[in-house]
Amino acid sequence: MTVKDYDVKDLSLAEAGRHRIEWASREMPVVRLIKERFAREKPLAGIRISACLHITSETANLGLALQAGGAHLVLCASNPLSTQDDAAAALVEYGIPTNAIKGEDEKTYYRHIDAALDNKPQLTVDDGADLVTILHTKRADLLSNVIGGTEETTTGVIRLRSMQKAGKLTYPLIAVNDAQTKYMFDNRYGTGQSTIDGITRATNILWAGKKVVICGYGWCGRGVALRASGLGAHVIVVEVEPLRALEAVMDGYWVMPLLEAAKVGDIFITLAGDKHVIDKNHLEAMKDGAIMANSGHFNVEINIPALESLSKSKRRIRPYVDEYALKNGRRLYLLGEGRLINLAAAEGHPASVMDMSFANQALCLEYLVKNRGKLEKKVYSVPQELDKQVALLKLQSMGIAIDTLTKEQQNYLNSWEEGT
Repeated sequence: MTVKDYDVKDLSLAEAGRHRIEWASREMPVVRLIKERFAREKPLAGIRISACLHITSETANLGLALQAGGAHLVLCASNPLSTQDDAAAALVEYGIPTNAIKGEDEKTYYRHIDAALDNKPQLTVDDGADLVTILHTKRADLLSNVIGGTEETTTGVIRLRSMQKAGKLTYPLIAVNDAQTKYMFDNRYGTGQSTIDGITRATNILWAGKKVVICGYGWCGRGVALRASGLGAHVIVVEVEPLRALEAVMDGYWVMPLLEAAKVGDIFITLAGDKHVIDKNHLEAMKDGAIMANSGHFNVEINIPALESLSKSKRRIRPYVDEYALKNGRRLYLLGEGRLINLAAAEGHPASVMDMSFANQALCLEYLVKNRGKLEKKVYSVPQELDKQVALLKLQSMGIAIDTLTKEQQNYLNSWEEGT
């Protein structure tokens, strides 16, 4: 992000970032309330936190809340294309070391993770589990310092559970992604809107009438399907889980194998969290002009090496749009280098849904400090009381009140004797 995007020539990069952070804060009342309490109570006083997250204005508001709580926080990016440079510059001015540059190469990306780990963290915050993985493999000398950590995304939780199963996890981690106030809103509404936004900004396509193939019908896939359908697209869902496939059918979408969908789809969006979801045989079956985008965490869901092997040439025809001219004469289009399109070509999730996700992050980090030494070395769900607290705070910020059970109703629900 550069100053010219704001059309205000006298703004420095950091000042532009502060404006962006303040604007996001308007839509993050729950994080703001937590920040105010943290500033009074200092629950993270002296705690060193290393966080590997998308460096955006919403993340900045989380960082400022943790800083207000007394933490010494160091940030790095969880994706080479997701950093908002102005937000990163502002964070540095706020006194939060931030190691991130939009478009950084792979070597720089991992160097920045190393720099964040130089903080000798007592708590880790991750989005995709790259930081935790490197901490356990290449920086294992730091593990004795760690109290616990949190994980933001589906892909990261899958990796952490694999580590736990293999007996490699050395400290407790809370799967923030599994909180209802995270996945039902961030994953569904956030990913749904921001993915459509990223593809639209990159291509300026008209969605109405397009055949859109959604690869993966988890909460993220549900959200994208809902928004694409609302714009008039014909949605095709590809799944490997029978229950999710059945749900997609009942939601009114076509469901078919990807090889069949490849022949008719106009736009393909991967959100499965797995490798080579779109593989060489699917690429060979796609029609001329097909567009591919990924909204899963890593750039492995579309088999890019296979795409390159099928191509005779490649050119960038728009920012974030690469045209691959295949040897058989067809042309396929890959968006955002196969990385998270909602952050590569757009601004990521709206602040309003990140408010709940990052509120969970802040409260879970406080919970880990309060319960240090009491938790096992495994992946935990977000404590239900914290999940409910976030939901109530969000409702209150929206001016919405709800009913509560009477004592008689509570007794009835807790009794097995009274059934009439």
